[in-house]
Amino acid sequence: MLPSELISSTRRRLGLSQRRLALRAGTTQAAVSRIERGLVSPTFTTLRELMLAMGEEPTLSSRRLPTDWDPAHMASTLQRTPEERLALALSWNRMAGRLANAGRTARNDA
Repeated sequence: MLPSELISSTRRRLGLSQRRLALRAGTTQAAVSRIERGLVSPTFTTLRELMLAMGEEPTLSSRRLPTDWDPAHMASTLQRTPEERLALALSWNRMAGRLANAGRTARNDA
């Protein structure tokens, strides 16, 4: 859920107007409106202040993103020198270019 949706849905659920929320939070109705419409992305501090003004506290959490990189591979990569990592990246880039050219040639030949 976006911050704008969280603020708007909480405010509506509690039956508060934008003006009343703004007064409680020490800001303006226009500022609340801009946030709720998604014109302004609030900082976490601003989000927290608005939520606290409504008697609720936002919580943050995190989850690991799915990735093909495993911790052992990442550790081995980080043990390389910057020069070794650059050389490896360039070799992968060259290979990707060769594969792209091969694909274009195969499509043109078909």
